[in-house]
Amino acid sequence: MSLLGLIILIIIAAVCGSLGQAIAGFSRGGCLVAAVVGFIGAFLGMWLAQQLGLPEVLPITIDGETFPIVWSIIGSALFSAILGLLSGRRRRRSV
Repeated sequence: MSLLGLIILIIIAAVCGSLGQAIAGFSRGGCLVAAVVGFIGAFLGMWLAQQLGLPEVLPITIDGETFPIVWSIIGSALFSAILGLLSGRRRRRSV
């Protein structure tokens, strides 16, 4: 994989991760965290799709690497929701 292909995949993962975080309503960090959430979401989404026997929807192939857009967004939304549930909401003390 070339450097340009890797950069394009990171940008696509960041967009998918930020969309997933927006759907879940939980966001922590910036663009780099969104890219990581996007990659984890792609793995989680594809694993879930394979377990349920669902096809790949809207895959993008860059330099021979396939990145599932829809499953990445769904997986990152699930991952963000789980992170939000585990971290809990911080309550503000009223003074």
